[in-house]
Amino acid sequence: MKKLYEKNELLFALIWIFIYCLVLAPVRDEFGDESPWMLLALLIFALSAAVFVKKNQLEGKYGLKGWPANTRRYLYFIPMWIITTGNLWNGISPVYKGLAQVFAVVSMLLVGYVEELIFRGFLFKALISKNGIVKSIIISSVTFGLGHILNLFTGQASIETFIQIIFAVSWGFLVTMVFYKCGSLLPCILSHGLIDAFSKFAVDSHMGNWLYVVVTIIVAIFYCLYLWKLPEDNGGSTNS
Repeated sequence: MKKLYEKNELLFALIWIFIYCLVLAPVRDEFGDESPWMLLALLIFALSAAVFVKKNQLEGKYGLKGWPANTRRYLYFIPMWIITTGNLWNGISPVYKGLAQVFAVVSMLLVGYVEELIFRGFLFKALISKNGIVKSIIISSVTFGLGHILNLFTGQASIETFIQIIFAVSWGFLVTMVFYKCGSLLPCILSHGLIDAFSKFAVDSHMGNWLYVVVTIIVAIFYCLYLWKLPEDNGGSTNS
């Protein structure tokens, strides 16, 4: 993997994304989010990515060295935290029972880590060197959103998938901007993981789902515009 990374960073990123989709989609379809097999597959993938980053000393490049030092200038990421709670707006009720709920929640936290690292870390960073900031943000965000089309192959209804794609694209723009401006991927990983984990406590509501999507779009637009106007921050991040 190191040789591929050094030779073609974009291809390296795309292969990680391809493997993630190729492996996780059928596992999720066959066993479900509450399965220990889903948790095991995610754990192996997350550890593999973490080992590669650590071994090649890429924590700084991929924003894993620490929390942003000056969170005030990013409004303490409050717009992102608002969106994070969206799955709980209709009420709280565990989707599964007992150990199955624990497996599902931990799996969703791992999904947050893995997807942020491969889409915001590997892919976005690979794109910047050749495509510039604006195109890289757009490609990374849209690619992340369209990746949710795979949920159609796991039995999810088309309307649910459509809503999820709109939400994911909006979310993609927001967290890509956060990562680009503050240089740390940790707020994005935390928020993404909690969104997915909270989905396992969500009370399903068609109107509630659309409200969540609309609020996400609005928050993403205004927060991204705010972040875009911020000057570059040379303050770095605090050590974790």
